[in-house]
Amino acid sequence: MTPGDNGASTPEDDDPFGYLYADGQARGAQPPSGGYGYPNSVSRVRTVGERSYGAPQAPYGQGVPQQGAYGQPNAHYQAPETLPGGPPASHRPAPPAPGRRGPNTKGLLIGAIAVVAAVVIGIGIAMINGNTDDDKSGNEAGSTPTQSQTSSPSPSGSSSATPGELPKTDASALQLAGGATKAADVPGARAAGGTYVGGLTTVGASVTWTVNIPEEGAYTLLARYNNPGENQSMTLTVNGQKYGSGFNFANWTHLSDPAKAWTESYAYPTLNKGSNTISLSCQPGDKCDVLLDQLWLKKGKVGRG
Repeated sequence: MTPGDNGASTPEDDDPFGYLYADGQARGAQPPSGGYGYPNSVSRVRTVGERSYGAPQAPYGQGVPQQGAYGQPNAHYQAPETLPGGPPASHRPAPPAPGRRGPNTKGLLIGAIAVVAAVVIGIGIAMINGNTDDDKSGNEAGSTPTQSQTSSPSPSGSSSATPGELPKTDASALQLAGGATKAADVPGARAAGGTYVGGLTTVGASVTWTVNIPEEGAYTLLARYNNPGENQSMTLTVNGQKYGSGFNFANWTHLSDPAKAWTESYAYPTLNKGSNTISLSCQPGDKCDVLLDQLWLKKGKVGRG
């Protein structure tokens, strides 16, 4: 069969698609009224150029739904997969996967709080222990006296001063020799227990004091003693050298009552830095009838007091 006019036959009997062309339409060709019998085929074929691109096609035996206004969805539109013969459900897009869970922030917060609490407790315990140690060191006295807290002078006759002070000692704590002896019969001595040194009248009797001095220079050596009679004098030796004419034990009170005759006298020896040995002794020609109570030192030449 060739296109064109072949006689009195109608266009639809000659060419079922003749209505699609201009010459077929001029002869009155019409599309079939019952469709072509193919599954899912459209019931009406449109002229070339009249079909809207993307317009939905009705299934076999159904009219084409009218398209709504431009840009608005048609209320009669159905998704292809919902229609008979549509694509299987397996081709539907898979639902989005659920969002991935984030970190367990609640657990992390609890852990952080626990760590901070432990640190705070540790610091508190350390501060309590530190305060306890400070209290012990500042408020509790030691069980034994330190060198500067000696309860009584050393029996060897040596002594040291604390920083800023010069030594002072009881005569009864010094090194005694040649008949010098301790006694406590006469009241008024300031030494510990009221004990003083007597027996110095014998030639060779002595007391010796070894003392540490912070710096070299002139010092005042003071002695507290008891003399209710005539003025007395004993030999003073400093670091093995005889000092002047001796140490003056005058009766400065001018009293004869031994209990009231306690007084003081002094001399000005020059001492070395460090250890020094001071000795008072009864030598031939000396007058030594005194009771010796205490000895101490002062910086420079300051006299009694």
